[in-house]
Amino acid sequence: MKKAIIDLGTNTFQLLVVEQEGQDFQIIHEDSYAAKIGQGGISKGIITQEGIERAIIGLNYFKTILEKEGVTLANVKAMATSAVRNASNGQDFCDKIAEVTGISIQVISGDEEAGLIYEGVRLGTQIGRTPSMIIDIGGGSVEFIICDATKVYWKQSFEIGGQRLMDQFMNTDPISPRSVGLMRDYLEDALLPLTNAVHQYAPECIIGSAGSFETLVDMYWHQLHGDWPPREQVSFELPMESFKTSFLALVSQDREKRMQIPGMIELRVDMIVVGVCLIDFILKRYDIQQIKVSTYALKEGVLAKLLNQ
Repeated sequence: MKKAIIDLGTNTFQLLVVEQEGQDFQIIHEDSYAAKIGQGGISKGIITQEGIERAIIGLNYFKTILEKEGVTLANVKAMATSAVRNASNGQDFCDKIAEVTGISIQVISGDEEAGLIYEGVRLGTQIGRTPSMIIDIGGGSVEFIICDATKVYWKQSFEIGGQRLMDQFMNTDPISPRSVGLMRDYLEDALLPLTNAVHQYAPECIIGSAGSFETLVDMYWHQLHGDWPPREQVSFELPMESFKTSFLALVSQDREKRMQIPGMIELRVDMIVVGVCLIDFILKRYDIQQIKVSTYALKEGVLAKLLNQ
């Protein structure tokens, strides 16, 4: 049976269409749309009218794919995250989407989101037996999960996503050293619960899921091979030296120059600046020396749950 999962992220909507047979699956189609529903409103706690219109365009685009693949709306799971769950007009947004597109949206909590991200990463990546820290940097929230291959030790969602950090700290392009410093001070306070958890569980590696991490892998792959990474590969090692080089390039260059970096895409060219500042803070603050990247994240976590039903 064909099923579809839609992740209505704050910055990007993502579609996954699979053929499921028991606990086996085959990916039929993947797509994304830059709906940017957090733009212009997330720091005010609303989804703007323009954001709603972009959402409808994106979901109608996904519907054409669903119709082509023969997926009924009854077999579509659509999950909304930070931008919707924190918006004062979040329910109105969901009602409008259902009215116009027929797609019913489930708004999930930050805790549910973190749990699904863990399941998604575990589906495609060997996490190992020693504690690792999964990081998923979204536009609205960032999820941190300290875990191993068999269990979650600690997880929490923080409302410090890329769009929020951009609104608060990226008032020049390139970002100013002062703004980077202010962001580090802010993260030191905001992530105190994570600091306590790291002291308790001592993760040895970070596993970045999707978003900015994928773009860092794309940049590394272009540097190494002059091409995009293979689509069928879903788990990567990102050398620390490659991250350091990319971090310096991204925080020191303006948008036009960032777009010229091989592996960069327009969808990520702005938000990745604050994204790498956050990653750099985590690596230095907690003295972590290894980075892995998973292209599987929330929507694959929903798939993992479907496979086990």
